[in-house]
Amino acid sequence: MGVIAATTYDFPSADSLDKFHGNLVAYVGWEDHLLFCAPFAFALPPNTSFKSFCEDMLIKAFKYHPDTQKIDWKSVEWFKSGKPWSPDVNKTLAENGLKHKDALRFRTPGLKGIKESCN
Repeated sequence: MGVIAATTYDFPSADSLDKFHGNLVAYVGWEDHLLFCAPFAFALPPNTSFKSFCEDMLIKAFKYHPDTQKIDWKSVEWFKSGKPWSPDVNKTLAENGLKHKDALRFRTPGLKGIKESCN
């Protein structure tokens, strides 16, 4: 059976930037940690520092995983929309080029989940 792909939409987006009161949405997933089966969604002010985003918000979001307290944020490998990305922790999300609905993933070298099961 053939597939028909919708390439244009004739209605307003329900999750456009203007619906988030100045905040941008970022989706964040943790590689090799499938205890969290899908990326988390964050609505964040663009002037949030990347350091605060990691050390405050991500730590709280992923706190139930035993690897969370072992994360060395200086060695984390970042990906934005599937491509390697090197954010500057001393800059804001906007200054790092984060846009509304960007997908971020991070890999923590040496941490592979519970008993290295990727969970």
